[in-house]
Amino acid sequence: MIQMDNNNKITELEDLGYDDFFEAGRLKLGFGGFAVARVVAEYRGAYRVKDPDGEYMAKITGKQMLSATSREDYPAVGDWVAITAAGEGQAVIEGTLPRKTIIKRKSSGKNEIQIIATNIDVALVVQAVDGDYSLNRFERYFSISRDGGVRPAIVLNKIDLIPKEGLDLKVGQIKERFGDVEMIVASATSDRGLDGLKSYIKEGKTYCLLGSSGVGKSSLINKLIGKEAIKTNQISAGTDRGRHTTTHREMYLLENGGIVIDNPGMREVGMTDANAGINDIFAEIAVLAEGCKFSDCRHAGEPGCNVAAAVRDGKLDEEKYNNYIGLKKESEYYEMNDLEKREKDRQFGKFIKKAKDQLKRNEY
Repeated sequence: MIQMDNNNKITELEDLGYDDFFEAGRLKLGFGGFAVARVVAEYRGAYRVKDPDGEYMAKITGKQMLSATSREDYPAVGDWVAITAAGEGQAVIEGTLPRKTIIKRKSSGKNEIQIIATNIDVALVVQAVDGDYSLNRFERYFSISRDGGVRPAIVLNKIDLIPKEGLDLKVGQIKERFGDVEMIVASATSDRGLDGLKSYIKEGKTYCLLGSSGVGKSSLINKLIGKEAIKTNQISAGTDRGRHTTTHREMYLLENGGIVIDNPGMREVGMTDANAGINDIFAEIAVLAEGCKFSDCRHAGEPGCNVAAAVRDGKLDEEKYNNYIGLKKESEYYEMNDLEKREKDRQFGKFIKKAKDQLKRNEY
């Protein structure tokens, strides 16, 4: 739940991140006569919301359920909502205010959107330095963050598990691949780097921790808030990995006024219609594409492709190129209707094989 010490009591909506953007949205939607609160946790069919007077368990109205056409029409953690108090710690959500930012993904195994969090200022993409570390996964998280208007940053956790030389190597790889992306290295076990993480989180700003199970997101939040608010399982002696037990999204408020959201670990980060975010993250490829012979070049072996030429010449990292192609295909596939998807299923394998074969032939 939202937590602050006795000397730092929430007295204003601004303590939870409210600003003129949300106030303008409240008035525009005709909610001027309602109190507003922020969604701090989401459960099956219910939400926990908070305002300066306290916390409430809340449900949306039947009218909202009937008018909803997708998951995005329901409240999510981070949202600001207009409420009516119903007594005994209960409230009714009358409507959701416009969102400033949103992070979403395609649900695993389904062609449906899952909202991770809304009204986020910074996405802290957490990876541990052990077995599942992946530069490609950073790009995947960066893409869904940038597509929703959220600035990503890296938290490289569990640095106590590798020697300094190994850490320096990974930091160098990240800088080479992502340039000036903000990065914090830390260890929730040894407390190394935690002061840097605490100082990075600013008062009134909202940060969402993203990452797979076992990378230490919940352990980091426990350290940030100074207590074991989130239960974590014991670390395995065989893998040096712990798995947190987060089962739902929840918001926490730090003593310095910063706001952080913990999320269940994600095994998959499926792309939605995130082309804008992908193009932003892979800006280098977007620039190269301007030199392609055809304006609709898909960079999959077409004649005169400047992107493929850059890969062959060693000017563009091949792993980065392959990850870009994969993310673009996922995003485009999501946007298709069901009939197009069935046809694309038959063509997708041929497309990838053709691109790789073309690159190999051009290497000789």
